Amino acid sequence: MKIVIWGQELTAWVTAAAFAQAGNTVYIVNDSTLEKPIDLMGSNIKNEPGLLDLVNSEFAAGRLQMMQSGSAILMQNHIISMNPAEYELAQSVVMRIAKKCDGPVLVLNQSHFGVGYTDKLQTLLDIEKDQVVAYLAESLSEGTALQSIRQQKSITLGCTNDWGLMTIRALLRPFTQNMEQMLLMTPQEAEFAKLAVTGMLALRIGYVNELANLAEQLHVDIDVVRQSMIADPRIGHHFLSPGCGFGGHTFSQTIKGLANLLTEKRQSTLLDTVLKENEKQKEQPFRKLWRHYECDIHNLNIAIWGASFKPGSSALDGAPSLKIINALIAQQANVRIHDPEALENIAKRFGGHPQVHTCADKYEALENADALLLLTEWPEYWSPDYENVLAQMKHPLIIDGRNIFDRELLESLGFTYYGIGR
Repeated sequence: MKIVIWGQELTAWVTAAAFAQAGNTVYIVNDSTLEKPIDLMGSNIKNEPGLLDLVNSEFAAGRLQMMQSGSAILMQNHIISMNPAEYELAQSVVMRIAKKCDGPVLVLNQSHFGVGYTDKLQTLLDIEKDQVVAYLAESLSEGTALQSIRQQKSITLGCTNDWGLMTIRALLRPFTQNMEQMLLMTPQEAEFAKLAVTGMLALRIGYVNELANLAEQLHVDIDVVRQSMIADPRIGHHFLSPGCGFGGHTFSQTIKGLANLLTEKRQSTLLDTVLKENEKQKEQPFRKLWRHYECDIHNLNIAIWGASFKPGSSALDGAPSLKIINALIAQQANVRIHDPEALENIAKRFGGHPQVHTCADKYEALENADALLLLTEWPEYWSPDYENVLAQMKHPLIIDGRNIFDRELLESLGFTYYGIGR
């Protein structure tokens, strides 16, 4: 099948690469003079595991191609994967399609514009001619995006047109052979379901972080409490690990969208509170450092392990590291940062600042350090060479923003340890 992809988000590139690999001819819309996919891809997208290699191989094979918008609007199958702020661009795309096409058209919207926006796009096309706009709830996770699309356990699809549903089933067939269920509903219900799922995850994170902060005041170890919680089959373990806050552009934008909708329709501040408390939570490692050194960290050397907002991603969007680095700079501390993927983005944001240094090796970041702040739970940080850590640091202080270390072991080795809720 021939498919046009509109948008430059991670979802757009993952969708394009995966559909091309499945044998489709996929066209990335590009009205610029750039000739290769790599020239269009942002650094975070290039760093998505396996994606760049797959894009390049599919481009070389001819299954992934560039196409200008003037030709793209004449095609039958379209997927819109845009930023939530790009609704007007999506609207203009559908209006152009409507002017040029007289037969059946499928526009599959994967963008988080909000509840009801897919139906707004549908009003621009003639449903009687099987010109269909449907909504596919995107559930990709940065760091495992290709795996997410290839091994989907369920799909939430908003489509009420028989021809559109038949076409979508055919498009998704390569990725649904082992799928447990396809949930069919109206586009508006599917959009709301996407918001509801994301909001629930945010509430779980916010709740366990609030419990962690309370546990510290009560001198209770939140990790012990958490084990009891996840043992209850009604609760489970997903998104129930306390830490120094969540980030991520798409995740945060979706939560903000639901928070705004709740405020507008229900005058509810539930998710607004979660977002505000999450911003405070990002400051927790710095606050612990500040208290430990009695409000004086001037000229101290602070090591940071993990700058990206989550493991498997180089993105800094909403990452706790940004708040903490800025706070350390403001207090005249020196910062040495290691991250397996995000150093290029750190250099772009703080490059040239005399107090900020990036380190290619995690132990190099510890040289003469007065503290280590663990902010992102990359796998390579979980079991380091503690003897080497002790040898490198000036003061063996570890502030564990993700609770990945064994407190008892570290204290037995001579470290001073602070976790979240421990």
